[in-house]
Amino acid sequence: MSPNRSSSVRPHRLALAIAALLPFGTALAQDPLPAAPAQESVATTLDTVEVTAQRRVENIQDVPVSISTISSEKLDVLASGGNDVRFLSARVPSLNIESSYGRAFPRFYIRGLGNTDFDLNASQPVSLIYDDVVQESPLLKGFPVFDLERIEVLRGPQGTLFGRNTPAGVVKFESAKPTQEFGGYARVAYGTDDMWNVEAAVGGGLTERWSARASVLFQRREDSVTNTHEAGPDNGAEGYDESAARVQFLYEGDAFEGLFNLHKRHLNGTARLFRANIIEPGTNNLVDGFDRDQVSTDGVNFSELDTWGGSARLRWDLGRVSLYSITGYETAESLNRGDIDGGFGAAFLGPGNSGPGFIPFASESADGLPEHRQVTQEFRIESNEWGRFDWQAGLFYYDEDISIDSFNYDSLTPGNPRAGYAIQDQRNKAWAVFASGDYEVTDALTLRGGLRYTQDKKDFSASVLEAAPFSAAPVGGPYTVSTDVNDVSWDLSGVYALNEDVNLYARVAKGFRAPSIQGRLLFASAAAVADNGGVSTADSEEVISYEAGIKADLWDKRARLGFNVFRYDVNDQQIIAVGGGGNSATLLNADKTVGQGFELDLEAYLTDNLLVTLGSSYNDTEIQDANLAVPGCGGGCTVTDPAVIDPLTGLPNGTFLIDGNSLPQAPKWVHNLTARWSMPVGNGGELYVFTDWAYRSEVSFFLYDSVEFTGKSSVEGGLRIGYNWNQGDYGVAVFGRNITDQTRIVGGIDFNNLTGFLNEPRTVGVEFNARF
Repeated sequence: MSPNRSSSVRPHRLALAIAALLPFGTALAQDPLPAAPAQESVATTLDTVEVTAQRRVENIQDVPVSISTISSEKLDVLASGGNDVRFLSARVPSLNIESSYGRAFPRFYIRGLGNTDFDLNASQPVSLIYDDVVQESPLLKGFPVFDLERIEVLRGPQGTLFGRNTPAGVVKFESAKPTQEFGGYARVAYGTDDMWNVEAAVGGGLTERWSARASVLFQRREDSVTNTHEAGPDNGAEGYDESAARVQFLYEGDAFEGLFNLHKRHLNGTARLFRANIIEPGTNNLVDGFDRDQVSTDGVNFSELDTWGGSARLRWDLGRVSLYSITGYETAESLNRGDIDGGFGAAFLGPGNSGPGFIPFASESADGLPEHRQVTQEFRIESNEWGRFDWQAGLFYYDEDISIDSFNYDSLTPGNPRAGYAIQDQRNKAWAVFASGDYEVTDALTLRGGLRYTQDKKDFSASVLEAAPFSAAPVGGPYTVSTDVNDVSWDLSGVYALNEDVNLYARVAKGFRAPSIQGRLLFASAAAVADNGGVSTADSEEVISYEAGIKADLWDKRARLGFNVFRYDVNDQQIIAVGGGGNSATLLNADKTVGQGFELDLEAYLTDNLLVTLGSSYNDTEIQDANLAVPGCGGGCTVTDPAVIDPLTGLPNGTFLIDGNSLPQAPKWVHNLTARWSMPVGNGGELYVFTDWAYRSEVSFFLYDSVEFTGKSSVEGGLRIGYNWNQGDYGVAVFGRNITDQTRIVGGIDFNNLTGFLNEPRTVGVEFNARF
């Protein structure tokens, strides 16, 4: 909770600094080093947290939504090991993030609602908003976390103000904005496996009305895993080189403001590393003798991704109202290739031989995004302090065009030649009109409500250009599907102030996710091919959510509390049956899913020098569909769900009923704790210790329940010990991430063998910081 430091405006130095900074390719958040506490007898209190969850700046305590925020200083600590956006998982209540792609394709879950689909056109019920622009493609959601003011996590449907595909919630990223004051920072960290994390930002006034800010990031790590298979095409894995940059220009006129943003990302590294037969059959334990630093694979593994985009956020002050225009453009290009079976020598090696055990057949594949374009436009008008009643209304337009390449390869033939090729094309257009208002009924009671009408249309086609050995789909196509739906989302809420420090609130909201289409024809079963060539569709899903809670400032603003209970009902939830004995990927709708639980956020100065935060959540999810069955695993796992019996043969048909199961990747419990202790040293110096811990309970990796594919509970901790001097302008620190070196299986591949993939290993390092 450090105060902002001011300095004189030096535009000529800013221009030189930006010119020097951009070619370097490095970056992160606003002033990252906290100043030493003032030597005063006044008790330390918490600063007011301002959020934009309702599209206007408000005190978080006054917003009738379950919200958690992560400040820039905490982000600096969590990201110190060079990790990608997945480091946010379990760092706030009800949030889980995982990926079967690695750094390129994160999947977000809030209150258990998410999507395990790995297709490049997959939609998610958690929307990611970066500087007021939606990032719809999964590949855009992984943009690096750097130079941010804060992150806001909004739980529950947010369809009125943020649109479709937000039935679970929204994660909002707010970049540090340009100001007229010249300043910036630089940070260099070095750690385990030759890890480098280099960040810098600089900004200030260019003229009396123009200011700018440039921020850059560079991260790299050498391969931490050795491939012991001498004939394998890759010698190692888990390394990466990643860079990103952002440039912003702000114009501030008398009645007009314009913020212009350009950003770019480049990733060259390893795709998710799948490890064959690492799970002990009949348990969810790692096999005896497992070594996370070694694999034995015969497939090619790499991840390449380039994204760039821009936005223009304009505001006109028209007196009683303000008019906003937000224009966004995003594009991505990628290719990810991996050894899906996780080993080598398919069908030739038994458990007694050197290698990863028995693998029934080889599987090596790649997915690419050769063409992608997203255009968004929003016009919004809002009232300017109309007394007891304030409102906003707007129009939104969305246009996305995607082309997807899918490849299979023959790992058993020298050179790993291509053995299958399919393409998908999708055009998605949507528009919406919305309005929202709040009315102060009394000085203590405020009511809010909103409506949004959305029209969403998709046109999809898929073709097989080269048949794959294990797919039933022949060369052919295009197989086409079109959807055209409309929906009305809404919310109603109220806030009642018990006194100036305690607010009670209640909210009910409806959200929806537009239909999804998928055509992974290289993994199509005979039954799927008979139904439109293997293309599957899931209809729209709708969510009704109820929550009530309390928000309070305690102990003379030395503590802040947020607590709420919630329940939601999902009708026709979109789910994906992935892998299984049929090695297919099929979209489905479950009749109903219910979820309920609570969330707690607590922040407190226990002493003037000790700040503690605590977050906790309980999420109980249940699929309710008595007749819904999905394929079980094909890799030898122990399924605990009821098997479906074929009425003709009297034998199990390979599918299992999932009625009553919890959602995949939906932990019941999430807890997180941070503590920062500091001690003044000398004149303007500070010694501090910062520790953070995150816990999530066990999760199921798939729709069906099995012993082997149940991820164990996880506890990961971080520690940072540092010294700042010269009023916080300079600092050095030693840090550790995953300091207990916990190893957990966090996901699996179920169609071939007991394949799993792991959490990030322990990282320790040293860091130097400077700000100016």
